[in-house]
Amino acid sequence: MPQTVLTGSRTGAVPAGTVVAVTARGSVDTARGSTMTTEGNVHAPGTDQQLAGPPRAARARGARLRVAVVGTGMIAAVHVRAARAAGADVIGVLGRTPARSEQVAEQLGLDRGYEDLDAVIADRPDVVHVCTPNDQHHPQALAVVRAGINVVCEKPLAVSAEQAEELERAAAEAGVVATVPFVYRYHPMVREIRARVADGVLGRVLAVHGHYLQDWMLDSDASSWRVDSGAGGLSRAFADIGSHWCDLVEFVTGEPFASVSAATDIVHPTRPAASGPSFSGTPDPDPVADAAERAEVTTEDTAVATFRTGTGRIGNVVISQVSAGRKNRLWFEVDGTLGSAAFDQEQPESAWFGNETGAQIVVRDPSQGAPDQRRLAVVPSGHPQGYVDAFAAFVADTYTAVTTGTAPEGLPTFADGARSARIIDAVVASAGEHAWREIR
Repeated sequence: MPQTVLTGSRTGAVPAGTVVAVTARGSVDTARGSTMTTEGNVHAPGTDQQLAGPPRAARARGARLRVAVVGTGMIAAVHVRAARAAGADVIGVLGRTPARSEQVAEQLGLDRGYEDLDAVIADRPDVVHVCTPNDQHHPQALAVVRAGINVVCEKPLAVSAEQAEELERAAAEAGVVATVPFVYRYHPMVREIRARVADGVLGRVLAVHGHYLQDWMLDSDASSWRVDSGAGGLSRAFADIGSHWCDLVEFVTGEPFASVSAATDIVHPTRPAASGPSFSGTPDPDPVADAAERAEVTTEDTAVATFRTGTGRIGNVVISQVSAGRKNRLWFEVDGTLGSAAFDQEQPESAWFGNETGAQIVVRDPSQGAPDQRRLAVVPSGHPQGYVDAFAAFVADTYTAVTTGTAPEGLPTFADGARSARIIDAVVASAGEHAWREIR
């Protein structure tokens, strides 16, 4: 494929040719009270937002933030690594029992395994990361926020839009930094695409489409707490991964979805009743599924959703956790009047751009591309960055907001989490009613 060289701090139309590099930066957050919110993640790129009021934690210059993690699964370990990479001291972890807390604290090299959430709050960390099953997000994050402690809460933010909106309001009233790890925003090449959309390089957006495919639930004996609607909520696949796709596409295009028509499917009517690990990589999965005892499945394995944006354009996504060989393929394409752009999360170091005369692959490079992207390109081109780097960048931006009172552009907050919950609720309702539903 021919190659093209990017020049200048902002990229315009690039001649066919040259493999290039980039980094990025997200959406402008707005202050509400003394906390950060992002209204639907549809802001123009370019500036950070000063939070109203003083920073939550005015620590001595150079002092490290004290961070506690609630949860002991795979994603909790990711949070611990990201917190350490961002320069924080992770002071302890809370599991489902005191014994589990101590076990995982030892595995992760932490000083303390907490007895309960009250003990976490009493320790007065600067930030608490909530990484538990979905039904625990609302009560745990609410307790942390009401204690005046900054919080990172996994997505979906809650099992209903009403709960998520209560968390958003509580964070605003408490004046804390409250963020949600929509970390795919932090791939540098996502920021390059977003900058080009905002700069008009692709023209007027005509359509957006894509998929998010995994295979970890392909086997009928695979299970997880996510299968149980009591623990995971009414939606599984869409709430778990479709939420990421929608957040990313609205973030990149600046066009919020206004309505949806969705269909869902359950491919295995029963699965093991006990929960197994999500994906893999947990040092000691807790607990292991027993295929002998089975339960009816009420949450979807696959979903297809067609959206209409506020400007009347159409978007479409296929969501699946039973696509053999697809481990984590989040892919989207934005089609405009002047060109198109596509991104594949499994190949995050590059993006595809095309127009009527041809196409090119642009690769990440901290010396070229949009300023918003260059900030996130932390190693030279050719030295791969990926998911771990994106997660660490999200956590670092959260901690910047905590220590400075300024929310770096693109930082996803509880407002974005509440927005996502409203989309999930609309998808579930549409699939159940076989009808279009407005996204409020």
